[in-house]
Amino acid sequence: MALTSQLVNTTTRLSLAPKSSHILSSSFSHFAHNSSLRFSLSPKTFSPLTARVSLSSKTTAMGDAPDAGMDAVQRRLMFEDECILVDESDRVVGHDSKYNCHLMEKIEKDNLLHRAFSVFLFNSKYELLLQQRSGTKVTFPLVWTNTCCSHPLYRESELIEDDYLGVRNAAQRKLFDELGIAAEDVPVDQFTPLGRILYKAPSDGKWGEHELDYLLFIVRDVSAHPNPDEVADIKYVNRDQLKELLRKADAGEGGLKLSPWFRLVVDNFLFKWWDHLENGTLKEVIDMKTIHKLT
Repeated sequence: MALTSQLVNTTTRLSLAPKSSHILSSSFSHFAHNSSLRFSLSPKTFSPLTARVSLSSKTTAMGDAPDAGMDAVQRRLMFEDECILVDESDRVVGHDSKYNCHLMEKIEKDNLLHRAFSVFLFNSKYELLLQQRSGTKVTFPLVWTNTCCSHPLYRESELIEDDYLGVRNAAQRKLFDELGIAAEDVPVDQFTPLGRILYKAPSDGKWGEHELDYLLFIVRDVSAHPNPDEVADIKYVNRDQLKELLRKADAGEGGLKLSPWFRLVVDNFLFKWWDHLENGTLKEVIDMKTIHKLT
């Protein structure tokens, strides 16, 4: 717990200077990427992580770099982040890079399924905060989705099963990383896990998702400072405004698109849960025993 507190304090301090922290992050990711290439040449320092990172500057037999088109931030996340692999009963079976977990070829061939979470953050007026994913995202760039969608990582603090604390810790971390929302504004004990879904969705010919996704609700008035490497835009919507967004997406107006996982939640659960949230009866719809397989 001491380490977790230290990390939270560190990220909170960094939030005071978003521009400098962004530059530091970009510089560090560039250094880490290049350094891992050099270190991977030494057998004494060889590790699976540096091996994967070193691949990012090598070409395949077809002559294409595995990370072609990625910026430095997305490259770092894809090769350094280790997702938690699970079976369809949500039992941990291993871990792999974010890169491998999102390659449709690997998903189909090895049936890679990883744990994820989707945060639905409401303000005190019960308006839902949406984000538009950055155009530099490898999967589903520029689509609109719920407040924050990401993965708990294969690390001690995010593997904690008791009361879903690992997933809550990951949600708090990513709300800061993506939206600049300070940890103290979204305490982990304020997240309400409502259910789990399992879905598969291709993004394009190469990338996609195959996730066992925890759905988390939280009501907090927060100050958001979106990270442009992660988020292109944000907005709060009420029910009617969300329904209008759905209509435009269905009609293809203005090229507006919604993420597949968000649409699955909207179509199956969201408006009913939203009613319970406003009525103070949210606990009545919690179902963490069922894993809903949605298509």
